[in-house]
Amino acid sequence: MSRRVLAFDVYGTLIDTHGVVAELQTRLGDPSTAMEFSRRWRDKQLEYSFRRGLMGAYVDFARCTREALDFIDRALGVGLSDTDKEHLMGAYASLPAFADARTALARLAGTGITCVAFSNGSRQAVAGLLEGAGLSEYFADIVSVEEVRRFKPDPAVYAYLRQRLEVEPGDTWLISSNAFDVIGARHAGLHAAWVRRSPEAPFDSWGIDPDITVSDLEGLADYLN
Repeated sequence: MSRRVLAFDVYGTLIDTHGVVAELQTRLGDPSTAMEFSRRWRDKQLEYSFRRGLMGAYVDFARCTREALDFIDRALGVGLSDTDKEHLMGAYASLPAFADARTALARLAGTGITCVAFSNGSRQAVAGLLEGAGLSEYFADIVSVEEVRRFKPDPAVYAYLRQRLEVEPGDTWLISSNAFDVIGARHAGLHAAWVRRSPEAPFDSWGIDPDITVSDLEGLADYLN
């Protein structure tokens, strides 16, 4: 008998990466500067993971995060102290969940669908985030790219997900707010749902579209129930 598995991306899908803005604002003062810093920090973090993936030079995702923080500090001429940076990295390790995450996951838990967390982050980092955000009880497992030392959207990462869960591609759904992740999963033969967190955001398609698009995780629960 087949079983349906939902593999949830963590950063940006379940957990709000811009939850660090309040911590940035205490150090930078201006709210718009704090938001700009947060946005560019996230973009650079992903860029560094993509570069390292192409180079075959894997490091823990937290190192990509810290190197991105150092770069954006220099690029914007902010001049954060080492203490500031340690506080910000601490904030990144305890980011909040999106408001819809807990309710939607609770609804899905009642359907018999298996939910796992699937992330570029280390297993330890993801476990800490989910526990702190009150979401850990909804996940049967955490699947981290650290186990294959590659980063999304490398096809090996999605293949490892299927192997680890012993599930067929057609029964595996990636749930992500990141278009590159959705495209990577679809390219690897999985189903994928794009969570369009911003109503203004276009899908960055290469002729590979998500199976479904939802505005939030409640919409996903509506679709699957």
